Amino acid sequence: MAIEKAVFGAGCFWGVEARFGEMSGVLDTAVGYEGGELEHPTYKEVCTDRTGHAEVVEVTFDPSRLNYETLLDTFFSLHDPTQINRQGPDWGSQYRSVIFTNSEEQYRVACSKIADLNASGAYRQRVATQVLPSTTFWKAEEYHQRYLEKRGMASCHI
Repeated sequence: MAIEKAVFGAGCFWGVEARFGEMSGVLDTAVGYEGGELEHPTYKEVCTDRTGHAEVVEVTFDPSRLNYETLLDTFFSLHDPTQINRQGPDWGSQYRSVIFTNSEEQYRVACSKIADLNASGAYRQRVATQVLPSTTFWKAEEYHQRYLEKRGMASCHI
C-alpha cells in the first residue's frame, strides 16, 4: 500500500487534527510545527511568534482511498483562508493558513485549488493561504497529540 503525507496549517491545530482524523482513508495524524528556523521548537517557543513556525497537522493517508484534493477541500472548510496570521480568537504567524507540500503534484494541485476558489468568488476576499515546499515537520509535545480526543471533546472554536 502506498501512503502519502500532507501538511496543513489552519490555526490552532487541535480541532484541525480532530477533523482530519475522522476522514476515511486517513491513516494517522500528528500535530506539530513547520516553516520556522529553530530546530526542535517547543509550543512555548512557537507561541512567542518569533520562531517562524506554523501550528500544523501532518496527515498520513492512503491515496487509493482518499485523494489530496479531498484533503484540500476539508482544509478550506475548516477555517477562514482569507485571514492573515489569525483564526478566530488566535492571532500570530503560528496561526497562519499554510499548506506545506511534499511533491510537485501536491504543490500544483494546491495552487490550482486556490486559483479556483479565488475565481469562484467563494470568499469576499482573496485566499491568503501560503503554499510552500515542505521543510522539517517537528512533532509537537505529546500532550498536544489528539488533544481533544484525550479530553472527551468533539471540537474547539474552529
